Order: sequence, then C-alpha cells, then structure tokens
Amino acid sequence: MKASLTRGFLPRLRRKLTRGRDAGPSTDDALVRAMCHDMRGSLTCLESALHQLDVAGPSRVDLLSMARAQAAHLASMLRTADAARTASGQDPPAGRPLRDVVATSLAASGLPRRQLTLHVADCAGDVLVGDARLQRILVNLLENAHRHGCGEPVELAVTCHGGWVELAVTQPGVAAAVVAGHLTTARPPADLTGLGLWSVQRQAHELGGRVVCEDADGALTLRVQVPDR
Repeated sequence: MKASLTRGFLPRLRRKLTRGRDAGPSTDDALVRAMCHDMRGSLTCLESALHQLDVAGPSRVDLLSMARAQAAHLASMLRTADAARTASGQDPPAGRPLRDVVATSLAASGLPRRQLTLHVADCAGDVLVGDARLQRILVNLLENAHRHGCGEPVELAVTCHGGWVELAVTQPGVAAAVVAGHLTTARPPADLTGLGLWSVQRQAHELGGRVVCEDADGALTLRVQVPDR
C-alpha cells in the first residue's frame, strides 16, 4: 500500500517541480533581483566617497558632490520601485479627485516644479480615483522624465473625453525607439533600465487602458488612457 502511494505521489511531485523550473522567477523575484543588481554599484560608490570624506584636500568638494549624486540616484530608484509595486492597492471607497492625485504624484516624483508645465481639464480634475495604480502610473511617468530627461522641460496634460481619462507627458530629446521597446517588455528588465515604463504599460493594461507613444517635432509624448470610472 505504501509503495503504491509513493509511486503515485512521485510523478506528481516531479511534474510540479518541473513546472516551477520552467516558469522561471516570478515578477516580484525579478524585480527584487533587478533592484539588487542596480543598487550595488551606487552603494559601492557612495560607500567609497564617504570613506574618503575624512581626508582633507581639494577633492573633498568633488567627493561630496559625488556622494550627493549617488544618494539622489538611490532615492530616485526607490521611488520608481515603490511606484512599480504589483499590488493593486485601493484608495478610500469615495475616491480622491484626480487633481489631488496629480499633485501628490508630482511631489513624490522628485521632478522640480519649475521644470513642469501642467494642464488639468476641469472634467478630468473632478474625476474620482479609487485605485492607487493610477497614481503609481503618474509617479512613474514623472519620475522617468526626471531621471532620464536631462533637465528638459516636461508638459503634463490631463484631459477627459468619451468615457476615458488621458495622462499625456511630453518631453523633447527622448529616444522614441528606446521608449517603445520598454513599453513592450513582458517582464521587469534585468538591469532596471525601463522599469518605470514597464510598470506603466502593465498597470495601464490592468486598469483596462492603453499606452500610446508619439514622436513629433523632436518631442516624445506618452499618452496613458484609462476608463473614466
């Protein structure tokens, strides 16, 4: 009897283990591995700079500048990872006006206010947002513009039409082909390059929406369109 049970159990266990190997790491595992990989270099550089700060000399200013830059990069990376979390958190049942979500997202992104031109249509600003993913989408769009836009001006237009809300971020000097590649990536990038854009397209699809990439007159526009509900 025991031998019979063992013979029946082992093939099932073997199939389960094989399926686990074939499936590869989960999305969460891939995200954690990518974070560890990308943070290692910045942390090493920051640690080295801090060790050298006790040494007086003309290089002290340069070391402080490098330490601040690496600390800012790590903080930016953590904001991006936080906004890319896969859990679909919910806002209070009554929701928050979209204009408040926009203000909160701008503050969380680190993008200097002077760098942004903001347009929020009345019909869109009054939309009640009950899903935290929309805020994470917007944080990622603004964070991406802040980290990779080389200080170029950013325009954010929030509009509504035909039962849809649209978040459109425009910035000059952005490589459209590179952005389009990140938007079609199925899994989190191994080196975190394009993580924010990967998260944007994933969460937009989860909300029943879409992401449109347009390149015109030297400026790239990303349009995230989600149902008005």
